[in-house]
Amino acid sequence: MNSDKPLYVQIQDYLKKLIMEETLKTNDKIPTEKELMEQFDVSRITVANALSEMAKEGWIKRIPGRGSFVRERRTYQENDMAHMKDQDRNPEAPQFVALIIPSIEDFFAIHIVKGIEEALKRTPYHLTILLSENSKEKEQAIIIQLIEKGVKGLIIFPADAQTYNEEILALKMSKFPFVLIDRRLPGVDTHFVSADSYLGAELAVNYLWELGHRHIAICSDSPLPTLTVSERISGYMEALRQKGTVINPGLILTDFTVDYSRFDEESPLYPFLMNREATAIITLNARLGLYIKALATIMNLRVPEELSILTFDDPIPMYDKIDGFTHINQFEKEMGKRSMEVLLHVIENPQDYQGHYEKIVLEPELVVKHSTASIRKE
Repeated sequence: MNSDKPLYVQIQDYLKKLIMEETLKTNDKIPTEKELMEQFDVSRITVANALSEMAKEGWIKRIPGRGSFVRERRTYQENDMAHMKDQDRNPEAPQFVALIIPSIEDFFAIHIVKGIEEALKRTPYHLTILLSENSKEKEQAIIIQLIEKGVKGLIIFPADAQTYNEEILALKMSKFPFVLIDRRLPGVDTHFVSADSYLGAELAVNYLWELGHRHIAICSDSPLPTLTVSERISGYMEALRQKGTVINPGLILTDFTVDYSRFDEESPLYPFLMNREATAIITLNARLGLYIKALATIMNLRVPEELSILTFDDPIPMYDKIDGFTHINQFEKEMGKRSMEVLLHVIENPQDYQGHYEKIVLEPELVVKHSTASIRKE
């Protein structure tokens, strides 16, 4: 194999050679995806990418449940010419790109989508959004499905997992255009756009410390150690070290999940709040901040007089003047916009990215509203 070529191109070259030499004749079934995966030692997505391109060029036809078969040579030659003529007639013909994201149930995700849509204005690209439901397995299936359908590029907000799914790594190996958003692969170079999570946590701790808080908790309902969560906790710990205080492990709450449909004593946070172990809490996502505020209200624990809550991202941006949350603004709309701008450039100018990756880290800011207050003097 020619190692200078992407793996999916090597697979295409191999199959085209078999067809041109008539080792594979019209209507012959080509090797299965599994056979090609084993022969070339690649992932399923790399094979799917190769076969998808060959089908679009007219070399093969794909029949669901049966496999892929060689088209008549006349067919794929004419199809290739027709494709070129179509491009000549309408170079602005719409193509589609996709966003894969765990869910769209908070303003963080909505603002990302708005930023992406802004970047797509006056371009020939259409956006498809698919939800992974925070499942690595579903995320893998979605990527393969999109490749087979001819997506031109992907923006991926990876699902929480101990390890990233192998299909994302396969995208990198096959040089398929994609950009990670909010997260990145530790130790693996890719295009990514995110906010500085470490700095965001430092801003949060420093502000609460200035208000007089000395028992500051940090809280995440994702029990899996994603890089983003790890960086925020590292920033939190470093900020406290700079204050000369001892880190209390009991104030770092990550080993739990929350049932957002109920607010009662069964909540894993209930005993922590009841025991007044912290005077301030930093939540690593906005939804969790809303949950803790509701739980505190049920417990007659006043916010912010008895408990300050500072969230990453704004959980209720439409209420800027009414009881808003102090939060770390990660500029998620700008994050979405910059991600799509990078993706479009990678799609249209692949020669600019031979071994070079765009790594954009946005600087967050502290926005002070009404969910935090100075510590009460006893």
